[in-house]
Amino acid sequence: MTRRSLRWLAALLVTVLAAGCGQAEPAPEAWHGGRIFLATGNTTGVYYQLGGGYADVISRHLPGYEARAEPTGASVENINRLASGDMEVAFSLADTAADAVTGRGAFSQPQPVRALARVYSNYTHVIVRTDAKIKDFAGLRGKRVSTGSPKSGTDIIAGRLLTAGGMDPDRDVRRFTLSLPETVKRMRAGSLDAMFFSGGLPTPGIADLLSRSSGRFALLPIANLIEPLNARYGSVYTTAELPKDVYRTPTGTPTVTVANMMLVGADMPDQLAYDLTRLLFTYQGDLIGVHPEAGNFTRQSAAGTDPIPLHPGAARFYQGN
Repeated sequence: MTRRSLRWLAALLVTVLAAGCGQAEPAPEAWHGGRIFLATGNTTGVYYQLGGGYADVISRHLPGYEARAEPTGASVENINRLASGDMEVAFSLADTAADAVTGRGAFSQPQPVRALARVYSNYTHVIVRTDAKIKDFAGLRGKRVSTGSPKSGTDIIAGRLLTAGGMDPDRDVRRFTLSLPETVKRMRAGSLDAMFFSGGLPTPGIADLLSRSSGRFALLPIANLIEPLNARYGSVYTTAELPKDVYRTPTGTPTVTVANMMLVGADMPDQLAYDLTRLLFTYQGDLIGVHPEAGNFTRQSAAGTDPIPLHPGAARFYQGN
């Protein structure tokens, strides 16, 4: 029995008991029993931090609802759990979400997901051990490389970048699909030569790796891969410089970026989707206090979720209705 089924049965039991006690018109039940689970990502990533902050905002300011952020393997897993009814809100990279709504890539058929908002952008971190003598992206060939958690947006974009760089992701590198904490652990131990991670700035796990190991690791510039990447996968990818002051690196690092989406199921009630979107902006200051990336979206930019359709409730919020 799914979590949704259990919630429905619990709500039905409460209604029956209330009727037996003589309550003629019990108050309407909150959707999914008033429980909102947020699918986030690795515990040392920005998704998890912001998800926890947003869950707190929901619990404090949306009457009848209690929310909780859940650690996950990120984008693909998040969308699968959202579509199955196991989660109510999910973070996802825009490229993975675009695959979900069209039924391509990791998804065998279109998934019933809608967007609440386009939020901050993820920066692709490609980090190498300096003693592995990897001077450029082509130098990853034959090396031990972590491409991120299985079924994560990082794993997807890593595979696409390797392909854009002329490599077979499963043959031309020794590929490991590891969580960010495990990846950092193995980079320090020297059992990995390089790693990928797509995250906001700063990503706590990355900051921890680079700050404690001055000179042992370096960020690779990869912005030159944008043309073959977009030629094959469309315009969901952009480029930007990862500023040197974020991780105190000697110079800025030109890299590939992709937007993040906050997703919900297509079956979410319109009023709830409206309220969840409203809370993002009413309490944006609280979220910035959790992580500065919460300040990197506006009401105008958040509405630009194409090719992922906005939920009608979110669309009503952006239209000011």
